[in-house]
Amino acid sequence: MENGTSSTGDAQLDQSIRQWLQYDKNPKTKSMVQDMVKEGNMEALKKCFSSRMEFGTAGLRAAMGPGISCMNDLTIIQTTQGFCCYLEQSIGNLKERGVVIGYDARAHPPSGGSSKRFASLAAAVFISRGVPVHLFSDITPTPFVPFTVSHLGLCAGIMVTASHNPKQDNGYKVYWENGAQIVTPHDKGISKAIVENLEPWPESWNTEEALKSTLLKDPYQDINTEYFKAIQKHCHHREINKKSEVKIVHTSVHGVGHTFVQSAFKAFDLRPPYAVEEQKDPDPEFPTVKYPNPEEGEGVLTLSFALAEKEGASVVLANDPDADRLAIAEKQESGRWRVFSGNELGALLGWWLFRCWREQNSDAAAVKNLYMLSSTVSSKILRAIALKEGFHFEETLTGFKWMGNRARDLLDQDKTVLFAFEEAIGYMCSPSVLDKDGVSAAAIAGEMISFLATKKISLSQQLTTIYEEYGYHISKNSYFICHDQEVIRSLFERLRNYGGTKDSYPTECGRFAIDAVRDLTTGYDSNQPDKKAVLPTSSSSQMITFTFSNGGVATMRTSGTEPKIKYYTELCAPPGNSDVPHLKKELDDLVDAIIENFFEPDKNKLQPKPQ
Repeated sequence: MENGTSSTGDAQLDQSIRQWLQYDKNPKTKSMVQDMVKEGNMEALKKCFSSRMEFGTAGLRAAMGPGISCMNDLTIIQTTQGFCCYLEQSIGNLKERGVVIGYDARAHPPSGGSSKRFASLAAAVFISRGVPVHLFSDITPTPFVPFTVSHLGLCAGIMVTASHNPKQDNGYKVYWENGAQIVTPHDKGISKAIVENLEPWPESWNTEEALKSTLLKDPYQDINTEYFKAIQKHCHHREINKKSEVKIVHTSVHGVGHTFVQSAFKAFDLRPPYAVEEQKDPDPEFPTVKYPNPEEGEGVLTLSFALAEKEGASVVLANDPDADRLAIAEKQESGRWRVFSGNELGALLGWWLFRCWREQNSDAAAVKNLYMLSSTVSSKILRAIALKEGFHFEETLTGFKWMGNRARDLLDQDKTVLFAFEEAIGYMCSPSVLDKDGVSAAAIAGEMISFLATKKISLSQQLTTIYEEYGYHISKNSYFICHDQEVIRSLFERLRNYGGTKDSYPTECGRFAIDAVRDLTTGYDSNQPDKKAVLPTSSSSQMITFTFSNGGVATMRTSGTEPKIKYYTELCAPPGNSDVPHLKKELDDLVDAIIENFFEPDKNKLQPKPQ
């Protein structure tokens, strides 16, 4: 190769780059690679070509740019060819039923990549194999893709989005024919098929022809109508909504949510929320925020608070850029804004959906058919409500792929799945979308806020009432940053061989006694008679949960998409124990003990979460 990669002796890298230059037809990414080769820029070449993006159950997520480790025209074609082949092997009537493809507003001008461009390339791949494609003609929220899979009975769905990641990133999220995100072994099968289909098929680049094909349909109008019709099943107080004087501010944080949340409020006869002007239109530069993630709290909501003060609004709703998550903040009597955690919103929405369901269902036996779900690192508040009210509560592994698939199983058994949530501000309030959905959640929250206002009750007051009735659940979640995989491995291995004894977990942490340990990396659970965990295990990720004798639960886990070791802690008090300052101090002390004894941040050189 010109000037320089072969002299390093790295034949594999050399081969990767040669193949790339042979296959890539995007002039921008191709010339970027040619320049790197010409300049002998080994560091940049290694970064782009040393390893292919890994296709997991969450699909792909990476920076846009050239090379096999980035999101670009060629890697999108290769991924879609693999996915298409896997679907051909797995589903007999793929060519009758087809797939749906949606996209957000992300774009990366230097490499010529954008969500819309990637979506049309994916469509060209499927159409070249005679597969019908429902390609949205404009940006949509992520939940519209699983909704379309279920509503039209399609074989699969693809959403091109990087959700709330930094602006240079993009992603490729995949749904199976059951309307939920894929789980193992589909990810392994698709991965294998991608590697077997790296050379672009003759028509894969031909988006112009594909967009003229009779196999291409645009579901935009139909799905817009049908989605808003479907979520109206969850509107129970239309008369209150019509008269409500409550003022709400909404921000879509430069993402896709604005139009759709306005439509959702209209479908519920709620007065339209005030939109944050500077953030309402999609902008791939996300100019007003450092990170476009409402989970980061107040920094993202500064403009929303300013608008709320101006308009006299008491509540702010915020979606992340692909509108599958929802954050809520409320102005307190002190004049300060309270940003609710995902767990607190899970408690409020769970309480509300059950209250509405009970009003509609007078048959006492019906509650036995009712289910709510949450992920294992989320608050146990739904478990407490279920115990008292008589419905079923189930926990799944972290992530909506597990809750969506479990919900599908239950629905197939004629059960009612009322609600599912995860602490990362994700809520599934309607079984018509088997994934988190920030659009329907926004409208349902709007109705709940309007209903409570008629009784002069704020969200904060209602949350206290829930905790008084079902028991306080106080949580504290955060993370450390660690780029060294070996440090992460040895930190968790130390907990599995505690005090130098092999296969022995800690029995205490500082002054706190440990009652039970569950390790979903190895499959160990001290609470089970055979010591085997009930939930699925995965040796490729770290996850240990400790249950303490004071009612505390703590999970330590690695992130699948970021260089983080996360911790999730909660103190679950029985109803009647409402000494909140004492409970908070007890949890703070427990977290300090976990950090000092289990994380050992100084010894392991861990960076704390930036403030």
